[in-house]
Amino acid sequence: MTTRILADRRVHCVGLGCMNVAWAYGNPPSREDALALFRHALDSGCDHFDTANIYGSGASEDILGEAIMDRRDEFLLATKTGILVDGPHRGIDCSPAAITASLDASLKRLRTDHVDLFYMHRFDPKVPIADSVGAMVRAIEAGKIGSYGVSEWSSTHIREAHAVHPMAAVQTEYSPWTRNIELGVLGATDELGIAMVAFSPIARGALGGELRDIGTLTEKDLRRSHPRFLPENWPANRALIDQFDALAAANGVTPAQLSLAWVLSRGAHLHVIPGTRSIGHFDRNHAATDIVIRAEVLDRVGKLINQETVSGHRYPEVMRGTIDTEDYPAK
Repeated sequence: MTTRILADRRVHCVGLGCMNVAWAYGNPPSREDALALFRHALDSGCDHFDTANIYGSGASEDILGEAIMDRRDEFLLATKTGILVDGPHRGIDCSPAAITASLDASLKRLRTDHVDLFYMHRFDPKVPIADSVGAMVRAIEAGKIGSYGVSEWSSTHIREAHAVHPMAAVQTEYSPWTRNIELGVLGATDELGIAMVAFSPIARGALGGELRDIGTLTEKDLRRSHPRFLPENWPANRALIDQFDALAAANGVTPAQLSLAWVLSRGAHLHVIPGTRSIGHFDRNHAATDIVIRAEVLDRVGKLINQETVSGHRYPEVMRGTIDTEDYPAK
């Protein structure tokens, strides 16, 4: 289970999500600490680094470029395009001109002439899928990207894009407490031979074994606006988390390792990209594939934490309109 195929390359199935060093979860680490994390990860055998142009308005790409691009042939590099952020306001632009301009800007920040996997970060209903995919194909032909993928797209739109030109990967949130891909995307990617890359596989830190009091989330922490972390939902979710943590302890693993193992068990085409700012957390996450967890334990995880038992939607209302992935009916 240690390595799996992604974008025609065999990589460790636990990659590194690079958002945390620049954006979203509170105050970012110092640049020196972020550089040290990326270099340590590469030295430790991580060979899949996933970033995006919006993470810190390009800061994540820039740090990654400084940290490890002198060893470019040792890892698979993925980045994304398509989301526009203006303070609290978000938009989507996957027009061919925007894709091309965004890619060139990312390459400059990353200090490289190509990325191995380039995602459309969200589905853009304003642009015909064939037009967006066409821009990706031209980037492949120009040698700027090795392959393309999409993030938070529905199974219907994945199939349509794949028919225009085969895609290498779909990236969507997936963990025991976020199961939306089970409504169509998981089956479609398996059927079409597309790698499934799970972001937030530790439930945005909820299943990481450390978050107990949502009052400790800083003002800049994105989770403060997410329903599952709000005061009206957190007590019920915290009760589930306590049981999950106890199950992990009883089986001699960290909660994060248990969550990662559960996601990876859901299909041979699954990859996970947990993000972190901590070298210690990275080491434990990376070692998740070295641990054998019995099938009955993973089954207990799925029954304990799932779409029916978790309280609150995975996204605040303002963000739901940008998500194309199939959703469960409101409870």
